[in-house]
Amino acid sequence: MRWSLKPIPEQNTTRTLSTALGVSETVAQLLVQRGIHTFEEAKKFFRPSLDDLHDPFLMKDMDLAVDRIEKAIENGENILVYGDYDVDGTTSVALMSSYLESRYPNVASYIPDRYAEGYGISYLGIDFAHDNGITLIISLDCGIKAIEKVQYAAEKGIDFIICDHHRPGENIPKAAAVLDPKRTDCDYPYKELCGCGVGFKLVQALAGRQGQTIEELSIYLDLVAVAIGADIVPITGENRVLAYYGLHVINTAPRIGLEALIKQIDKKKLSITDVVFIIAPRINAAGRIKHGLHAVELLKENDPEIATNKAAAIESLNTERRELDREITEQALSQILHNKEEERKTTVVFHEDWHKGVIGIVASRLTETYYRPTLVFTKSGEKLAASARSVKGFDVYDALEQCAEYIEQFGGHKYAAGLTLFEDQYENFKLKFEEVVHDKIDERLLIPEIRIDAALELEEITPKFYRILKQFEPFGPGNMTPVFMSTDLKDTGYGKCVGGEGKHLKCTVTQHGLPGEHSGVSIGAIGFNLGEKCALITDQKPFSACYSLDINEWKGDVSLQLKLRDIQ
Repeated sequence: MRWSLKPIPEQNTTRTLSTALGVSETVAQLLVQRGIHTFEEAKKFFRPSLDDLHDPFLMKDMDLAVDRIEKAIENGENILVYGDYDVDGTTSVALMSSYLESRYPNVASYIPDRYAEGYGISYLGIDFAHDNGITLIISLDCGIKAIEKVQYAAEKGIDFIICDHHRPGENIPKAAAVLDPKRTDCDYPYKELCGCGVGFKLVQALAGRQGQTIEELSIYLDLVAVAIGADIVPITGENRVLAYYGLHVINTAPRIGLEALIKQIDKKKLSITDVVFIIAPRINAAGRIKHGLHAVELLKENDPEIATNKAAAIESLNTERRELDREITEQALSQILHNKEEERKTTVVFHEDWHKGVIGIVASRLTETYYRPTLVFTKSGEKLAASARSVKGFDVYDALEQCAEYIEQFGGHKYAAGLTLFEDQYENFKLKFEEVVHDKIDERLLIPEIRIDAALELEEITPKFYRILKQFEPFGPGNMTPVFMSTDLKDTGYGKCVGGEGKHLKCTVTQHGLPGEHSGVSIGAIGFNLGEKCALITDQKPFSACYSLDINEWKGDVSLQLKLRDIQ
């Protein structure tokens, strides 16, 4: 692991904020690192308010979108709510269709089949709309590049309203309205909304026209919070407000379908981390293994008994997904060894029988063993389909653009993308991708980095300090869980490997300065998957540690502990 200490802010700025807030300079340093310099900014950070959400009509085309939907309702048109099959897409469809159905009956939902139709707007979906007399499609989390498909729909008398958050291409589809804060001609103040967030802004605009307040729309924020967590968008600005209130809804009054899903995992209070690693994979499992519409149906279900049965079915799909994920990851790792590709700058693997629904997860798993840009391919009809994952600091989307001559279609973000190509171009693409990454990537980016917020003395770790850190939640990109570093640590003599095969490290540490001196503070520490480093702390050898702070509960006792990230 590569440790890097974040730049220390200018001392006068930190001291001024520390005095204004009545907090330690370490806390003030953490705030300044997150772009918070004044009392008012800190107040907004620690006390998010729904009043801080932006006027939805600041988004380009919002007025056109609202007018077109109001016209459809007035004229009795049939409306189709269309979304991608991942968590952001299915939550978006559940949110938008739930809201519209509360006002108007002629609303249908559509999720494309991952295997028959693939990502985004499909000709099959448009044909479905035409066959069912639908004249307006609202697409969510997709559509920003669907120029030909929107034109195809127009020729069939169907209008599109696009709600997307992905980077647009050179041209914008000729739809009735295109809502995307990343449009270069859009002046919306916050650019990092997820697809469900853009959908919520449209609901906010529609409801505002009806005289509804933002508080009345809070019932939809559980879905928005799930999408924010699952799509790994920055939890800053408007997303922080939406995630904060959405988590409150999840933990106090979630919709019936979500509550049934939460009961399957038996956890009392969920954090955004729980959303990412527990809730999102289950919602995703529907689209990965069977069909994304099952997730939408669960999230919209109002009957507790039916919701319980649907949640159990999705839990079963998630179990199947985990087993596929494990098997394919093992096969992919074997393929890398067989091809003697351990020393390459990229991982590109392919097998025609790998399940398309889990190749994205497998790509992420492979980066845990070989930390480098990774693509996992499988057969999809007459083409090959792949999921791409990158490493921190390297833009895989830009790298794919440089391989465009071999790619049939691609889209995505800096760190994750999807693509299709023809099988006879696979080897050419693989060589070109390796060449592009080899030439572009900084070697340091191929070593996993731990970004450290601040150096900390053990005596600074107090219950009050921890309580203030808890108020930094919800954590996520742009406001990650603070990571600290302490030096001159020694184990008190009881450090040991724990867990199956001694995979984890457990110890209690003190901090020493001059020979024979220590702070008098001792604190427990747990390091998951650090068992192999146990020898570094034996025989009173001094060491450094980087860690986050956590609570340890054991037989009714509650204490602070270090959650070790690494030791040296």
